[in-house]
Amino acid sequence: MSHLIFIVLLNILFTNGLKYNGYQIVHIEPTKEQTELIHQNCNFDYITPLRRNGGLTKVVVKSEERKIVYNFLSSNKIKFTVIVDDLENYFKKERLHQLSRLKTFDRGTISFRRYERHETINNYLKSLASKYPELVSLENIGQSFEGRDMIVIKISTGRGTKQKPVIFIDAGIHAREWIAPATALYVVNQLVENSTWNNFMIQNADWYILPSLNPDGYEYTHTNDRLWRKTRSLGSECTGTDANRNFDFYWGTTGASSAECSEIYKGRNAFSEVELQNFKNFSEANKDKIKLYLTLHSYGYFILYPWGYTSDLPQDVDELQHLGSTVSSKIRDYSGTRFTVGSSTNVLYPAAGGSDDWMKGVNGVDLSYTIELQGDYEGFELPAEKILPAVRESFVGIQAFHSYVDKKYARM
Repeated sequence: MSHLIFIVLLNILFTNGLKYNGYQIVHIEPTKEQTELIHQNCNFDYITPLRRNGGLTKVVVKSEERKIVYNFLSSNKIKFTVIVDDLENYFKKERLHQLSRLKTFDRGTISFRRYERHETINNYLKSLASKYPELVSLENIGQSFEGRDMIVIKISTGRGTKQKPVIFIDAGIHAREWIAPATALYVVNQLVENSTWNNFMIQNADWYILPSLNPDGYEYTHTNDRLWRKTRSLGSECTGTDANRNFDFYWGTTGASSAECSEIYKGRNAFSEVELQNFKNFSEANKDKIKLYLTLHSYGYFILYPWGYTSDLPQDVDELQHLGSTVSSKIRDYSGTRFTVGSSTNVLYPAAGGSDDWMKGVNGVDLSYTIELQGDYEGFELPAEKILPAVRESFVGIQAFHSYVDKKYARM
């Protein structure tokens, strides 16, 4: 990259977009009773989910709200620690790192040393389909609100006469959760470009992977607002819907908002978002094939299964808990990282209209999970230099999920 181009890009990075001067990231550590107090009285922007039974969570505090928030926490004797004093400075360092890793790669390649843009992701998928036509095919399931292609990569050896079980993974439904698409891409990378080593994972199962379910929002976090979470559809007052409150299964009954400007806005109606209409059509067309559904989020170190709309448990809760615990154990054996396993509502708080609930409750996929991936204890998102260790760790969990599907479905 020439020095002049670097200067131009640097200028763009530091002059465009919403600024977060004076915003802070704060660890709060409420008890179970204090958690309920926070849930009822605070409208925090949570980086990590608020746990029902208390414990450490992380929130963003706006500069203009600092006095009110800290008075509330102090008066209620809720432990808190400011870990990022100025979020804008933190994001400046992130932007500089992204730019420093911006090299002239061959078209269709990716790196796990930076967070890739949506166009680069799609070019990579197209490159794999060209290089490995016997293993990879692509399906463009539709376009986003702003016209970006939503490409599902299908990985299959195509061998045998029996229909193979499908493992379907999506990522990035919440725009700012960058490690989620990176993790999905690493799974793709390992199954395709390292298929000799991971051959056992593609012999008896097919894989459908959608690395970016919310491409407009994802791009917006790179260009305008790093904390953006929702889609980019236009409303009468505010832009975007929380896509993970927009699925038509107990839609809007709990844990969602009717206010357009809310971070958990449920949408004007279920499946109002074109991205989710595309997702729905694809999922319904493949409902008889999909045996395991994983939706990747960040972060919190959770392996969650339905239901999100109620504390009642599914009939097959024993199987869901057993599989989740097996995956958690495999990750812990590999790296020491602990993932909490349980139903969404009983571990966290109710939130209706999520993709995992819809996939199980409507589309009939028994094994349906939300994975809240790794994060950075001292900041917002994992720094780029921690991407590779994180995705490798997650892949160990993906292997454990596959092993269960292989035993239950592929060898019947």
